[in-house]
Amino acid sequence: MPQTAVGLQYKRNDQSAVIHAIGGKSAEGVDFYGTATKLFLEQSVLLNATVRATRANQLGILGFGGDRNSGYSAEFEGSAAYLLSRKTAIGFEYRAKPNNLSFAAENRWLDVFIAYFPTRNVSLTLAAVDLGDIAGQRRQRGVYLSVQAGF
Repeated sequence: MPQTAVGLQYKRNDQSAVIHAIGGKSAEGVDFYGTATKLFLEQSVLLNATVRATRANQLGILGFGGDRNSGYSAEFEGSAAYLLSRKTAIGFEYRAKPNNLSFAAENRWLDVFIAYFPTRNVSLTLAAVDLGDIAGQRRQRGVYLSVQAGF
């Protein structure tokens, strides 16, 4: 059986005048989600799938709901990772998002990554990221590097 979770996220943007000026319906909203994660040890594969009911525009940065759609939509999120070794994983992540605003087209997000875990407390992740268009800025693509240490 996979590990499962259900929950909600409350989000609030403190720029309600800007949100309404660009066509957003609200400066605050709630996302509801259900997720399942399964590790297949023999195949060295980790899979995750999430369904999120959301009204968020750009994750809430541009408010919630809009002139194109103000209701909730079910959006898919997923990821997969393959362990090349005990210390190295490769994979991808995908996130669909609603397209509620005429002002700013919203695109899916995706990335491919490699992660390295030199010790139990340290991880390094390098990813190529494609975030599509964000708030009218076209082709938001780049490289992501994360170094984390926990003690």
